[in-house]
Amino acid sequence: MEFILESKTLKDKSYFSSQEMEDSYRHKGLRRNLLAQLRLKGIKNEDVLEAMEAVPRHFFMSSAFLKFAYEDKAFPIGADQTISQPYTVAFQTSILNVSAGMKVLEIGTGSGYQTAVLLEIGAVVYSIERQNKLFKKAVNFFKKQKYAPKKLIFGDGYIGLETEAPFDGIVVTAGAPFVPKPLLAQLKIGGKLVIPVGDESQI
Repeated sequence: MEFILESKTLKDKSYFSSQEMEDSYRHKGLRRNLLAQLRLKGIKNEDVLEAMEAVPRHFFMSSAFLKFAYEDKAFPIGADQTISQPYTVAFQTSILNVSAGMKVLEIGTGSGYQTAVLLEIGAVVYSIERQNKLFKKAVNFFKKQKYAPKKLIFGDGYIGLETEAPFDGIVVTAGAPFVPKPLLAQLKIGGKLVIPVGDESQI
């Protein structure tokens, strides 16, 4: 199953217009506080920080956790998965050194939060999700908000997306016991793969 959707960024605030969700001054203030925490933890990439200030994280979370949306913690999103800790998103995106126009493959769409941060920076994003429940949620969310990755795909991310290779960068949002060889093979010369590797402890 594959959805090809027109890629847009979050800079036009109408993409997030919704009767159910509001990005209030309070939410924006909480994001600024979160960014201050990320800076204290060593995040220096201003493009990443600006993107995370622009993206309303609470839009990607269950209503049960909305009041915790701007804490630097991971929270459940269903299918035994979590929305990544903001520091993890900032750290991985910084290592990838994302820039506008960069072609990025994301393994693990999840809630779509990391996807949105990449899009806000201006990357062309291809994203793969293996959990059908989360994939359907992401498709519905992106359709409703009228912005999306270049391609959103239901499938096994560890085999990558050979039909669209090579990529400038690949980011894996969940840990793996090893580095999948197909992902390395789908990088451009000089491209970067960011993936947490290990069983109990990860690097």
